Amino acid sequence: MTHVAIVGGGVSGLVAAYRLRQRLGPDARITVLEQSGRLGGKLRTVDLDGVPTDVGAEAFVVRNPAAVNLLDELGLSSRLVHPVRAAATIRAAGATVSLPKRTFLGVPANAAEVRGVLSADGVARVAAEPDLPPLRVVDDVSVGAVLAERFGRELVDHLVEPLLGGVYAGRADLLGLRATMPALVAALADTGSLTAAADQVLGTPPATPRPVFGALAGGMTGLVDELARRSGAEIRLDTTVRALTRGWRLELGSAPRPEFLDADAVVLAVPPPAARRLLADVAPAASDAYATIPVGSMAVVSMVLPAGVTLPDSSGVLLAVGERHRDGTPFTAKAFTYTSTKWGGDRVRLRASVGRVGEEENLRRDEDALLADVLADLAELSGVAATPAAWTVTKWGGGLPQYGVGHTAAVAAVERAVAELPGLAVAGAAVRGVGIPACIDTAGAAADRIATALLKR
Repeated sequence: MTHVAIVGGGVSGLVAAYRLRQRLGPDARITVLEQSGRLGGKLRTVDLDGVPTDVGAEAFVVRNPAAVNLLDELGLSSRLVHPVRAAATIRAAGATVSLPKRTFLGVPANAAEVRGVLSADGVARVAAEPDLPPLRVVDDVSVGAVLAERFGRELVDHLVEPLLGGVYAGRADLLGLRATMPALVAALADTGSLTAAADQVLGTPPATPRPVFGALAGGMTGLVDELARRSGAEIRLDTTVRALTRGWRLELGSAPRPEFLDADAVVLAVPPPAARRLLADVAPAASDAYATIPVGSMAVVSMVLPAGVTLPDSSGVLLAVGERHRDGTPFTAKAFTYTSTKWGGDRVRLRASVGRVGEEENLRRDEDALLADVLADLAELSGVAATPAAWTVTKWGGGLPQYGVGHTAAVAAVERAVAELPGLAVAGAAVRGVGIPACIDTAGAAADRIATALLKR
């Protein structure tokens, strides 16, 4: 009997298991090994005062149709929902204003877009950018460095940093342009101008606005559960994979009393630190490349507010770098999502995101103190002062890969090394995108690689 072991029970591992079941048929043995006590990875839904609440990833972009197509394939498309209000805001220079619509991760398509966010000097820098000498990206560069040079630091701090922080929990000065904005880099080859490249990538606005995001009514756990069920995989929770040797043999459990599991193939769908450790002996070059991918941490503070509380009429607010309370103290949250305003529903709900790379001290704080600071932020930003009917803090420690300068080269090195080893594949957020659709794509590619090799035997 063919046996495939999948290390990691997040969405990538579960999609890989599901796709392998489709390719290998009902007789194949598929085992999913998950170190924690639950499946789903960064997809997690909890009950908060009777309300299903996503405390990890709550939505996905629909520009990449992978998630929408998967929901349809699994019979979950009736649960697909889109925001009922798409307008977002940003807090910059002490004012909360509408988030510009025609920007690509904060890079504006024209100067008019940023008039409400930047100073007159900042707008002038954007207007002048197309007349600068053409920009050619030969080697990888940091987002912050190249955008500050072309537009000035104000654009980076007021617009780009808040948007990238929401995706990667990272800093613009540490994230690589090629990895985080590949479409923009490709367009630069034609335009030589960042504003023109952003305009090209964004394209002509549709006559009828299309949804940008999608979510799953009842929570993302519905997707996790259905993938696990349809995969027919043996699920082993609370199981640590200590070592991997060619053959393929996995060492499980504790060092004093190890258990060994033999498989015909292995898919690694784990964060970079775990992948580095497991590949150290079997694929040293891949292990070394994974070692160059740092990880970040963040926290999500989710809450249900009492009936009668009115949230702002927007989907949420992002905070620019350096924003402070009137008394001069810094804000704790980097963003708020006004969940019930954005997605609808009977209860008043919101979530706050806390933590960027370099701000890990916030994540070590007592949860009650963290909540108090977030509520103080909310009161100043929105005028809402209320005691939550229910709340929870979810800390995501060290599981958010940072797409730094040189990330694309690191991924290429991983893929070259793994390609030399039949029966081994990798997937996950560290490879080709941190969002749910990108994880689905990498998992599908990993499953195809394994299935093709096994079916040829």
